[in-house]
Amino acid sequence: MSNTTNTINSKRFVIRKSLINKNTTINVEFKNGKSCTYNHDEVYNIMKDTLTKLPCFIKYNSYTSSSNVPVSVRNIVEVITPTV
Repeated sequence: MSNTTNTINSKRFVIRKSLINKNTTINVEFKNGKSCTYNHDEVYNIMKDTLTKLPCFIKYNSYTSSSNVPVSVRNIVEVITPTV
């Protein structure tokens, strides 16, 4: 694994095959104003058994969520809700 950390800013939660073992940190700001930051590899390792069975991951090599973090990784990904 590389010692270099790559950072991606996104408007959706994303797991991509092309980012596996790339030591990537992803910053997300959802449309609803919530935000989070996560390590792609840590999240992939937790989700990989599920991802490898999902048609979207099989066909497009990617999984995305535009509204929230998947339940299976919410214990390691802190979602920040904006104050009004």
